[in-house]
Amino acid sequence: MKVVSWNVNSIRARYDRVLNWLDAHEPDVVCLQELKCVEADFPFDAISSLGYACTVYGQKTYNGVAILSFDEPKDVVRGFGDGVDDPQARMVAATIDGVRIVDLYVPNGGKLGSEKWSYKLSWYDRLVRWLDQRCDPAQPLVLCGDFNIAPTDLDVDRPDKWRDTAMCALPGREALARVVDWGLVDTFRTHHPGGGHYSWWDYRPPGLRGNDGLRIDQIYATAPLAERCVEAGIDIEERQDRPGSKASDHAPIWADFNWD
Repeated sequence: MKVVSWNVNSIRARYDRVLNWLDAHEPDVVCLQELKCVEADFPFDAISSLGYACTVYGQKTYNGVAILSFDEPKDVVRGFGDGVDDPQARMVAATIDGVRIVDLYVPNGGKLGSEKWSYKLSWYDRLVRWLDQRCDPAQPLVLCGDFNIAPTDLDVDRPDKWRDTAMCALPGREALARVVDWGLVDTFRTHHPGGGHYSWWDYRPPGLRGNDGLRIDQIYATAPLAERCVEAGIDIEERQDRPGSKASDHAPIWADFNWD
């Protein structure tokens, strides 16, 4: 089972790139983030023509997540369902081939100390509670997406530049660590323990050309699944602009599991 996570930064802006990439690589499960469209505007027909079932939780202009899978999804959940009045579409989950797949688009957080920053930290707290109440670390589960946090300085090309920002500040890292401590393994770090690997580069200089990157996209797995992860990687090539085709600011990431 090959699982991919990709913040596409607008499915409409990346329509051709997504379809071409799916057709070329044929991963079993694809988790998309930042769709920036309501469900009615999602390209169901085009993606379904490639053999994928589409589970979408959309929102106009902002946010939005989707799970694409060759196998039919079961037990679909959209949002935490925790009674909090939150209109932002940032989490969708489904069971696919016996594996619980949870796709996240964590809030960016804006400036430290702002309302957006408080929302980000509280959102992480809600995620931990949801995992405690609805999931089991002893069962096969993938938690993936855009976490909008680089876990450590090893995941940042220029730590001093980013240290006091919403993507590297200590409270955010501690919030992510609490999620991981629930019972998850970073599949990428299992296979690539060294630095120099990033999944996001700002459009603004120095950006990709200067390799001013951060690894803020991750694929985590519970132990029963993580021990079957045979490889993981980042498709940096897909972050490159092409004539007439601007890339997302995120690269697709993937993990391959020996799961039948």
